[in-house]
Amino acid sequence: MKPIDAFSRLTQALKVLPNVGPKSAQRMAYQLLQHKRDGAEELLAALQQALLQVRHCQQCNTFCEGDLCHVCADETRAQTRLMIVHMPADVASMETANCHDGLYFVLMGQVNPAQGMDLSHIALEKLVARLQNSAVEEIIIATNFTAEGDATAYVLAELFKNLPYRVSRLARGMPLGGELEYVDAGTLAQAVYERRQLK
Repeated sequence: MKPIDAFSRLTQALKVLPNVGPKSAQRMAYQLLQHKRDGAEELLAALQQALLQVRHCQQCNTFCEGDLCHVCADETRAQTRLMIVHMPADVASMETANCHDGLYFVLMGQVNPAQGMDLSHIALEKLVARLQNSAVEEIIIATNFTAEGDATAYVLAELFKNLPYRVSRLARGMPLGGELEYVDAGTLAQAVYERRQLK
């Protein structure tokens, strides 16, 4: 069998990035080799360092370089409130929005039966271990509003059904600043179903 050449190997490696197909990977490879060799060396060094140093937080399962991430290590956070999200990027989004002062748990995946992604693709065992002997009283399920996110939320709701937690899920509905005529029918319907009573 003919060994793969270096350029083809680089192109193949770049295809592991999200939304990068063969053409995009090839363009990136040409760009790195032709114009950005210093950048490519920095990318290589940064990737090697990250692979060596970045691991999972022992409590929330996100990425960090120590035993605990900065959120779990912060004793001023509300220890009784736990938000469950899909990925570390979701934690970053919530922190940017500054709307959750509790802790997190990152599933590192989602349930997608159509693509063969079952319960083994989310960190359920780690979640159960995280909840044991904890002060958590309220769980907020903050999964995506997609078929996969809904399936994951259902699994989590079933897991917590007979346990003594207050369990909620993020509301769907109107985007902030949205005008009714521009909102899609599904979002509009959900906003009506999940409307709140005013005094």
